[in-house]
Amino acid sequence: MPTLETHYHELTGADTDYDAIFDAIGDAQYVLIGEASHGTHEFYRERARITRRLIEQCGFHGVAAEADWPDAYRVNTFVKGLGADTSADAALSDFARFPQWMWRNTDVLQFVTWLRAHNQQKEFIAMRAGFYGIDLYSLYASMEAVVGYLETVDPPAARQARERYSCFDHFSRDAQQYGMLSSLGLKPDCQESAIAQLVALQQAASDKLVHAGLAQSDAHFYAEQNALVVTNAERYYRTMFTGEENTWNLRDKHMAQTLSNLMNHLSKQVARPRVVVWAHNSHLGDARATDQSFRGELNLGQLVREMNPVDNVVTIGFSTYDGTVTAAHNWDEPAQHKRVRPGLRGSYEELLHEVGLPAFYMRTDAAELRKSRLQRAIGVIYRPETERQSHYYMADLPREFDWMIHIDRTQAVEPLEKGEAWHPELDPEVPEAFPSGL
Repeated sequence: MPTLETHYHELTGADTDYDAIFDAIGDAQYVLIGEASHGTHEFYRERARITRRLIEQCGFHGVAAEADWPDAYRVNTFVKGLGADTSADAALSDFARFPQWMWRNTDVLQFVTWLRAHNQQKEFIAMRAGFYGIDLYSLYASMEAVVGYLETVDPPAARQARERYSCFDHFSRDAQQYGMLSSLGLKPDCQESAIAQLVALQQAASDKLVHAGLAQSDAHFYAEQNALVVTNAERYYRTMFTGEENTWNLRDKHMAQTLSNLMNHLSKQVARPRVVVWAHNSHLGDARATDQSFRGELNLGQLVREMNPVDNVVTIGFSTYDGTVTAAHNWDEPAQHKRVRPGLRGSYEELLHEVGLPAFYMRTDAAELRKSRLQRAIGVIYRPETERQSHYYMADLPREFDWMIHIDRTQAVEPLEKGEAWHPELDPEVPEAFPSGL
């Protein structure tokens, strides 16, 4: 049985880093790369390093990210050399709501800039790698996108879509207000209207796009996915207040449905599409291997594994022992530059810290990892004062991920808009993490 000491691969910043992972990926169509927080520079940086190599050397066709569909699709048009944006900064500007720093940060800016430059070497648009969002929070933005598309191709259908979506006009563009008032019966819900518009777009695709060109097909797919977001987001926000269904499950099922739709769409352009998925560890590590399953929760990683042969999916997680992170204290509050406390005793973070290396990766089948342990998850909120209750769960790492990347001391991701609450001088004593030249 492999042990930690014989099983890790030290990261040095060399081009040969991650060779063992790439050998294991082989012909897999899905590579799921997580993150232990939404605000750690090294997680973004190393995830981008792996993704660049997957696109350059293995011909992967894009990134599907834990991001809103319309905001990410603007980035998609930019990296494919389409649209009006002339810089990655401009292409990322639709990421304006909380948590803005999750996508408007220096690491994503660098990756988007690189992806556009890489794609410019590809003559055919179908061979250019894309950037897609698979989340469902963009209720109102997705409605606007549906109507905007139809206004360009079918004005009468646009008027009908606007009429259907007018049901949502009474809630001040506040999705949570919609969910609360409709669930209490104070306002009628808009479920039937949202579904009717989705069905109308699906029917239009069936009737009109049989012989459509790539640009027309892409535009309709973009609109149809926005209609799907409206349908699933309506249900999500309404369910937040009724408790009839688990909203976590609704969200991850939507991600899985969007990813499946994306792969089906790409398969019309390339023979065998391959996609990298970026999301939090809690979405991509198999929920059946964590205490999420005891709460009746599933996740995207579990669903992708269930829908594919075992060798068609490779999952990679991240961890850190301590450092700093960009996060808020409460939802919709300004981003702060926060200290990350050392990993708790008995946690995977502590165990990997004891290896004594600044950064390494390893398969998760080492003997020492087979004991269920605490694992940390920092999202867009970080509350170190209640860290055990707020940020740790039990996990069985070998069943959760195929590979784990551990960077012992990490730094906060740098937002493009720092705001007054983000103070870089918070931790002057923390040395720069390895490797400095990447």
